[in-house]
Amino acid sequence: MILDLDKMSETAIKNYHGGDKDILAKMFNDEYNRIMKAKLIPGASVGMHKHENNSEILFVISGTGTAICNGSKEKLSPGVCHYCPKGLSHAVNNDGT
Repeated sequence: MILDLDKMSETAIKNYHGGDKDILAKMFNDEYNRIMKAKLIPGASVGMHKHENNSEILFVISGTGTAICNGSKEKLSPGVCHYCPKGLSHAVNNDGT
């Protein structure tokens, strides 16, 4: 199955998981997975949330930011992959321009 996220419509999600501002997302969901391409404008964030039933992988394409995972602060930049294992909590912030 091919998923062309560039051809999917973009949805604005307000205050995702209690975060600041909107994120813009293109996503595919089924009963097992969510595949998402998201943009966080400068100052936008995804609020702290726990992954009860799954893990999450974030791959940074452009920009800079910060992830907080299980209390540890991690710098995000292009080419970096952030991993939040099942059972842990994390938040993500675009602190770049």
